[in-house]
Amino acid sequence: MAKTRLELHERLCTLLGSRNVYYRPPESIKMKYPAIVYDRNNYRNVFADDTIYRQLKSYMITVIYKDPDSDLPDRIMGLPYCRFDRHFVSDNLNHDVFTLYY
Repeated sequence: MAKTRLELHERLCTLLGSRNVYYRPPESIKMKYPAIVYDRNNYRNVFADDTIYRQLKSYMITVIYKDPDSDLPDRIMGLPYCRFDRHFVSDNLNHDVFTLYY
């Protein structure tokens, strides 16, 4: 059975320890930090006998936090099928971007 986006949302809320998890937030929303922003990114197909055996959705997850020593990125990296993509700082906030197949 495929996992749903809402299950992913709840899992991210649990890892963050708050409800500051946003799926495609509009620009008008005022986010509270630390926060996680995510959006569907791609699909990954696994083939067997020339047919799709398994299909995983790919999500781009951005973790935003103030404390440069936060363990939040490590908690996200603990998710299965998660890959670190990049880190950057904007408006004095740390941003870590991950790709997660879920």
